[in-house]
Amino acid sequence: MTSPRKPNLTLGTFPVAPPVVLAPMAGITNVAFRRLCREHGAGVYVCEMVMTRALVERNEKTLRMVTFAGDEQPRSLQLYGVDPVTVRKAVEMIAAENLADHVDMNFGCPVPRVTRKGGGAALPYKRRLFAQIIEAAVRAAEPAGIPVTVKMRIGIDDEHHTYLEAGRIAQEAGAAWVALHGRTAAQRYSGEADWSAIKNLKEALEIPVLGNGDIWEATDAVRMMSETGADGVVVGRGCLGRPWLFADLAAVFSGQDTRALPTLGEVMATMRRHAELLASWLGTERDGVVDFRKHVAWYLKGFPVGGDTRRALATSSSLADLDAHFARLDPDVPFPTETLGKPRGRTNSPGKVSLPYGWLADRDDDTVPAAAELEDSGG
Repeated sequence: MTSPRKPNLTLGTFPVAPPVVLAPMAGITNVAFRRLCREHGAGVYVCEMVMTRALVERNEKTLRMVTFAGDEQPRSLQLYGVDPVTVRKAVEMIAAENLADHVDMNFGCPVPRVTRKGGGAALPYKRRLFAQIIEAAVRAAEPAGIPVTVKMRIGIDDEHHTYLEAGRIAQEAGAAWVALHGRTAAQRYSGEADWSAIKNLKEALEIPVLGNGDIWEATDAVRMMSETGADGVVVGRGCLGRPWLFADLAAVFSGQDTRALPTLGEVMATMRRHAELLASWLGTERDGVVDFRKHVAWYLKGFPVGGDTRRALATSSSLADLDAHFARLDPDVPFPTETLGKPRGRTNSPGKVSLPYGWLADRDDDTVPAAAELEDSGG
């Protein structure tokens, strides 16, 4: 195993040790999942992406999404916005009401309903508007000492790379760090991440650069940092159904050659804990268990659990249902090591990026895209 570097990564006044960030994932990284991950290891755990307009308008769903546990430090909130004025108002609200300790700006989402309105991974192409948005966030956050970071992709597609210029713009605007997912928006979640782009960005900037993409195991994080010089890593799909990955990450960055390989019984205990946390957050046991259903396949990936039991678990409506189905399984079944190092979560094919009409015509057009603010999160 490659010896891990000992980076000195900070986020404002908060040390980030190990240098690991949980990527925001819609419908996944709520307060329940973040708490479960924190119980396994340390790092920065970012909430689901929220829309700036919805936050400013105090949308009930959005306010629930920015809930943090009392012991969650730092409280990291990711914003999506395309209008500098609305972004400024949202960050001013966060600062005035002490809603978070860190604001991360999303410029990496490849979901068509986001990019077709000029948001997410489409926005850095409009370099002036991109700069105005980051500057608005940084200026609004400064009085409260809230660091602002940027998450982005390589570009729209292979013909429209933006990451190097966007990284320099973010640095000049006052971003605390830049995180780069080594794929274009057109790649979505297909193929392999291009870590060489992370290396290029690190060499071009003075602020910290974090790498994202294809970190399936803790050793991948060490290898990425060794190969690219990145100051830290952002972990997304690799922890789906596997929150103990953060224990592996904590171990590898402290120089320990250990890996969590839970038995089926230990995995079931984690599954139940996850469902309990969701029930507590959502207010009812039924709501929590129903929300938990999407996680069942990820947790059981590779285990010899029959289709009938998988379907039963994925249609449960109470903790008692989960317990009854768990009771039929052998808790001593070992972890399926053949799944290690393999992709998890969503995978899809590359495709043409949906963009607003005429989007590529003028990079310096800083007109705010019409009707670009969405009602809910995505990406």
